[in-house]
Amino acid sequence: MSPPPRAEAPAWFLRALAAAPEHRDVDVDGARIHYRAWGERGRPGLVLVHGGAAHSGWWDHIGPLLTSHRFVALDLSGHGDSGRREVYDMHLWAREIVAVAAAEGLERPVVIGHSMGGWAAVTTGVEHGHAVSAVAYIDSPLNDQPPEESRLRERPRPRRVYPTVEEAMARFRTLPPQDVLLPYVRDHVARESLRRVEGGWTWKFDPSFFGRRLLLRDLLPELRCPVALFRCEHGLVPPQMAEEMARLVPGRLPVVDLPDAGHHPMLDRPLALVTGLRTLLAVWPGGPA
Repeated sequence: MSPPPRAEAPAWFLRALAAAPEHRDVDVDGARIHYRAWGERGRPGLVLVHGGAAHSGWWDHIGPLLTSHRFVALDLSGHGDSGRREVYDMHLWAREIVAVAAAEGLERPVVIGHSMGGWAAVTTGVEHGHAVSAVAYIDSPLNDQPPEESRLRERPRPRRVYPTVEEAMARFRTLPPQDVLLPYVRDHVARESLRRVEGGWTWKFDPSFFGRRLLLRDLLPELRCPVALFRCEHGLVPPQMAEEMARLVPGRLPVVDLPDAGHHPMLDRPLALVTGLRTLLAVWPGGPA
């Protein structure tokens, strides 16, 4: 379904997409969970978790640059190419993360989640601490529900079907909105977000994926594994909130600041995000020698 990226895409991006992932599925509590896998087997494990209404393809240009690890990026149920459920909750998504890691033979991987995926990553650390070595969350605020969910709740509407891929891609928007997006990244992510249906193309995510979530304020004090925060300069976690998060964590909370990044750093500052991830993975327990 995906044509080559547009000509102005830089060489690093083209090389990353050329490292095509393995596509696999595993059943978790009656739902088919799809995931992408990259990297050399036997290396330390890493699980990447997308945000709400997103999918594993958001990591296609990020994961191949993390060559120190064997890593997977899953589609949470209700997203991407995974199955749907009648009810979604963070406990189920945490079980999906652990099940995907087990299916790939990743022993106590690091789990890193963006936005709503940050809730899922931290929930995994709280409820399945024996199965992970560390968790990190990217621009997930402290006291609010996931921002993607609040936007979708505000505008319930029937799922729109677009007659062509191009028309659908032109309507791609981030939740919450973000002004700066690298066009070649946007095009790839938007195209991977679509599926064919009768009459044309529509978005892959289930519009009813949202539900009541636990607050990070309540989850962070329960963590017993290392945890880190990636804070985006123009995102949803101001410095004062990051300081409050640090007081809630039982140990130390490293904060990786991503300068000039919006809420979705993989779409506007991907190389800064990769640099932060590489550094964190190198110094965390279980990292590469």
